[in-house]
Amino acid sequence: MPFIHIQFAAARGTSVRDETLAQTLTQLAGSVLRKKPEVTAVRVERVAPEAWFIGGRTLAQHGQASAQVQIQITAGTNSADEKERFIAAVFDELTALLGQLHPASYVVVDEIAADSWGYGGRTQAARAARPHATAEAR
Repeated sequence: MPFIHIQFAAARGTSVRDETLAQTLTQLAGSVLRKKPEVTAVRVERVAPEAWFIGGRTLAQHGQASAQVQIQITAGTNSADEKERFIAAVFDELTALLGQLHPASYVVVDEIAADSWGYGGRTQAARAARPHATAEAR
């Protein structure tokens, strides 16, 4: 059950649909991190290249795209290798979709304790302990 937030500024002349970004990130979370697509939420946020700065210069001045992708997952559910492969795959896919990414484009894997988050009114810890219980059975 990840939550993914992507903020991005595409290179000039590049057009990408929000839906394409959401589908790509959902697919990568499923194939690389083994996350269920049906409970993967994605928020897509566009930023103007003139409002994104790296090294004190705008992306428009750099002539490149950039992104920050943050994925929240339950702590301990993925190995270091899986997280490394996810970060590399996201960078590669975003380069293909957004144009040449500036090297200072970030992917953050944020691991949250199972008892500190959840969805549908249940924490991940409760879901693991009682997988078939409903929120009403709390």
